Amino acid sequence: QEEEGGAPRLSFDELHKLIEKALVENDAYDVAKSLVFSRSNHGAGNGHPGTSAPVDSSLIRLIRRSGQVVPWNSSKIEVAIRKAFLSLRLDSEPAVQVSDEVTRRAVATGQAFINIEDVQDIVQEELMKHGFFKVAESYILYRARRRVERETNVDHHEVRQDSMIVVKKKDGSTFFWDGLDLKKRITFASIGLDLCLNPEQIEESLRRSVFSEITEDDLRKTIILNAKTLIERDADFAKFAARILLTYIYEEVLGWDVAQHSIEEIRTFHAKEFKAYLKRGVGIKRLDKKMLKLDIDRLCKSIDPSADLDFDYLGIQTLYDRYLVIDKTGEVPRRLETPQFFWMRVAMGVFAHEENPEEQIISLYNLYKSRRFCSSTPTLFNAGTPHSQLSSCYLYKVDDTIESIMYRGIAENAFLSKWAGGLGGSWTAVRGTGSHIAGTNGESQGVIPFLKVANDTAVAVNQGGKRKGA
Repeated sequence: QEEEGGAPRLSFDELHKLIEKALVENDAYDVAKSLVFSRSNHGAGNGHPGTSAPVDSSLIRLIRRSGQVVPWNSSKIEVAIRKAFLSLRLDSEPAVQVSDEVTRRAVATGQAFINIEDVQDIVQEELMKHGFFKVAESYILYRARRRVERETNVDHHEVRQDSMIVVKKKDGSTFFWDGLDLKKRITFASIGLDLCLNPEQIEESLRRSVFSEITEDDLRKTIILNAKTLIERDADFAKFAARILLTYIYEEVLGWDVAQHSIEEIRTFHAKEFKAYLKRGVGIKRLDKKMLKLDIDRLCKSIDPSADLDFDYLGIQTLYDRYLVIDKTGEVPRRLETPQFFWMRVAMGVFAHEENPEEQIISLYNLYKSRRFCSSTPTLFNAGTPHSQLSSCYLYKVDDTIESIMYRGIAENAFLSKWAGGLGGSWTAVRGTGSHIAGTNGESQGVIPFLKVANDTAVAVNQGGKRKGA
């Protein structure tokens, strides 16, 4: 670039590259490596002249070996690749293009989270694809050395005795609980949140009221309740508490285990279990058998568990209590749905009878998961079930006869309320208090006694046992 006076102007990043190139040309490789290391500490530049348009990597997160989740930083990828070139005394400029391709491939996976090991595999492949076989070999050997160092330097800390408690299982057996799964839940729940407490303080808060010989179910409830109480400390804890509950939902529905499986495997478990969920739902007559005729494999690929991270605690708790399909055929009731299974089931139920419905299902699912649109409660309850009643409200009119009052005003209302529809009725035609009854030659008690019966009917039916009738 040139200023108005014609004098050249270099950016800080360009100046670094010129110095590095000059050092390499003069065989000062150790100094060049020190320069690259300095850049990595102070942050590399944001762009590279002459490269292709940058890829939006803002939605992807990197999972470190420690389990910590951090934003994607392409500059650090570039610096690591430059070090590999300089270790062989080669010009490191190709690292820019290789780094860009690594970022493109990471974004193209469509995953919200990607493990550091997977990123390093992509780096190796890109180095070989561009013909830098010696650099790739050096990079592979470097990874192997680092792996050996990590395994050698692992601290084998003994678990403090006072941090271990005895927990009772449902069958009466017991086991020692050391809180490892709790630490993993905290790591998952803290993704992308700026919390006012550090992980140790959070763990201490979640362990409150946990005592020896507590049952598994009570341990779960205690941890969730303690997470909920943290919401008063900071608004971000609303999402934190939601994610703690999410980990338990994933374990209940998917068989994913927070202590044994990684965060990025959540997507894999969703894809693997979705078809089994549909078959089980149809088998126990909780889902419409026509759902199985859709292109399940195509729909599986659209399920995005990372959208669950946007829920707050009240949203997840409401879904868990009311909306997720439950299998009650076993000894212990079990949820069959995660939040994303739920959204997909509703979208499938709405468009299942259309021609070539998959594209419309995916479009509606994307609206649901991004929370740009939400259907009414009856649709959420019933879509995709054997009784797909999607209407929110019913209007009716009662005539001035005992038959109309009892059939239309009471019995039919109960049938409609059963499937979660709200009721709006006109009782204007019913005669008032003291009016003459020709059939019995008596006097009417008016409309109020009948309205009490109608109200009690709505309360008794309770909209399918899921929420209060109205």
